[in-house]
Amino acid sequence: MFSESAANGFEECSATAKWLLSKTEIRPLVGIVCGSGLGSLADILEDQIAFQYSEIPNFPKSTVHGHAGRLVFGMLKKTPCVCMQGRFHLYEGYSIQKVTMPIRIFKLLGVETVLLTNAAGGLNQDYNVGDIMIIKDHINMPGFVGIHPLSGPNDERFGIRFPSMSDAYDRELHQLAHGVGVELGYGDFLREGVYCVLGGPSFETIAECRLINKLGADAVGMSTVHEVIVARHCGMRVLALSLITNKAVLSYENQEKANHEEVLQTGRWRAEQLVKLFTTLVPRIPRGNNT
Repeated sequence: MFSESAANGFEECSATAKWLLSKTEIRPLVGIVCGSGLGSLADILEDQIAFQYSEIPNFPKSTVHGHAGRLVFGMLKKTPCVCMQGRFHLYEGYSIQKVTMPIRIFKLLGVETVLLTNAAGGLNQDYNVGDIMIIKDHINMPGFVGIHPLSGPNDERFGIRFPSMSDAYDRELHQLAHGVGVELGYGDFLREGVYCVLGGPSFETIAECRLINKLGADAVGMSTVHEVIVARHCGMRVLALSLITNKAVLSYENQEKANHEEVLQTGRWRAEQLVKLFTTLVPRIPRGNNT
């Protein structure tokens, strides 16, 4: 564990951040992570400069269909941003430290606020495919068995040893996103709820969906939570959104099955609304208030 943490530690992240900053004049204040089928969010950035993950020193490589595997710098309504077109997952074979390494690099680039999106299965039976859920809290299932991004020696240059997660999702940003969504007329498909992360890559069994629904989860997926934990450890503010791309199967009489193509299709379907949401939201994010 020590060697893995050290291998993805401050010096390596700092070297990558310095390399990126030497290649662009943009100094991002907002970092955006695009989930499956949601990579078009990066296309809204102006004055873009993009890097393939494969060309960035020390960076992991994305292997998931629907993830472009690019880091894009640009301006969004005069706000400097950096956007990940595709993230990394435990099921790709990466360590949890490597999965979350880009978030630490965000911090070293100067990012103050992290916006994360994901595709998720709807456990709440009131949810519909295409709903956008503002995440208010999470359940970190891998963390229950010690798979946690902060395991191993703590580097105080990133954050404290025991960070609080009761305020993982910034309430001011949550209210701002909700207000923008209502303003844009999204009230009929805008939700708020609890997101549960599992390891993947297989979709959940019916029994697993029933269990985590009883634990209080409204949606389930395979990402985001580890990134949120690291972002908060680094002192960045967090807003996270789930696009409900399928309804989780909770009945043994139900013949429907979750599949990745459905996830991508729903992402493309809601892409325009998500672009409008981010375009309106980002310029209103307060600056210099990281906690």
